Amino acid sequence: MAIRQISQKTISTASRRQMANKVPEYQKMFQEDNGIPVHLKGGTMDILLYRTTMLLTIFGTGYTLYEFLMAAMPKKNQ
Repeated sequence: MAIRQISQKTISTASRRQMANKVPEYQKMFQEDNGIPVHLKGGTMDILLYRTTMLLTIFGTGYTLYEFLMAAMPKKNQ
């Protein structure tokens, strides 16, 4: 019973940080009709993440095709 009271007290008396509600700002930013795709509206980090993902995808696809080609054409024994 004492442990229960202590745990409830520490949880309820913990200091809470007041955070500003940024949802209206994000709603305005993402709903704006400016011709930018929604996955790039977040700014520089979204663009960097998108381009990195595309680069890795293209590299992975090319490497996979290369490995398939090498597997389809085995080396000749001499």
